[in-house]
Amino acid sequence: MDSAFLTGGTGFVGASLARLLLRQGLKVKALARTGSDRQNLKGLDVEIVEGGLTDKSAIENGVKGCRYAFHVAADYRIWIPNPDDMYRANVEGTENVLRAAAKAGAERIVHCSSVAAVKVPDDKLPVDETSEYPSLEVIVGHYKKSKFLADVLARKLAKDEGLPIVIVNPAAPIGPYDIKPTPTGKMVVDFLNGRIPSYIDTGLNIVHVEDVAMGHWLAAQKGRIGERYILGGENLTLKQVLDLLAEVSGLPGPKFKTPYAIAYAFGAVDTAIAVIRGTVPMAPLDAIKMAKHYMWFSSEKAKKELGFSPRPARGALKDAVDWYRANGYAKVTAAV
Repeated sequence: MDSAFLTGGTGFVGASLARLLLRQGLKVKALARTGSDRQNLKGLDVEIVEGGLTDKSAIENGVKGCRYAFHVAADYRIWIPNPDDMYRANVEGTENVLRAAAKAGAERIVHCSSVAAVKVPDDKLPVDETSEYPSLEVIVGHYKKSKFLADVLARKLAKDEGLPIVIVNPAAPIGPYDIKPTPTGKMVVDFLNGRIPSYIDTGLNIVHVEDVAMGHWLAAQKGRIGERYILGGENLTLKQVLDLLAEVSGLPGPKFKTPYAIAYAFGAVDTAIAVIRGTVPMAPLDAIKMAKHYMWFSSEKAKKELGFSPRPARGALKDAVDWYRANGYAKVTAAV
């Protein structure tokens, strides 16, 4: 039986990928920090490898004998009090996993990057994998910077050292097992709990988390070494996303649009107060800055080369709403 080594299996995308790998008949070995929440792997026939992304010996032991390695773990927060922790996880941790997997003889190593590592459009036209940031300085926020650095590192290791790495760049995954939840998932939870009174003029690309998981598997089977593949779904305005959420949840959507200048001012004040209090801001300023751009992307390369076939955004949002309600993140207050 072939084996797969997986980081991030206790998280959102990793939980769906673990299930998919098991359905493919693979033995799955999942890296998990000691004391981490493992409810996403409960009941699954997965071997837990105790350790984190900075534990080189745990990673090296875990990946031994594995045909595939999937590096999905990442520190995904828009706001963080100590950015050094994020760079250690997202950049140093990536190098630890990729090098250990190559050393162990993995046939394919799939690195889960992000569209955060792809230069966002200057207009409302979707961009593809060829869209590159000119420098680190122009990137907004430590999350996007750390994912960009990890993305560049993965491509460099493939090109310069011949490591069998394929990179996937998911857009905004939505669906079950988002236990934290992620920033995108939090938007859904906030909507369900009546905490989105208005919206701003922005756009995002919604993709079902299970389609993202399938994209990882397809990349391991068909992806070209050193290439990156955007795994996206539908490009929608935030208003369209909220309207779909209203449709699938039975709840009313926001009617009013907040001007960007007002949103920016609120984010600046909210973030400053959070820094003083040592709390997490409701509207991080970096998130407001990111929202100035329509984050629309093209997945044509993944469709053509991998056979990637994402479902409509409505289904992703419906599955997310159902999962959050079933797991107590929001009360069911309307019939659907």
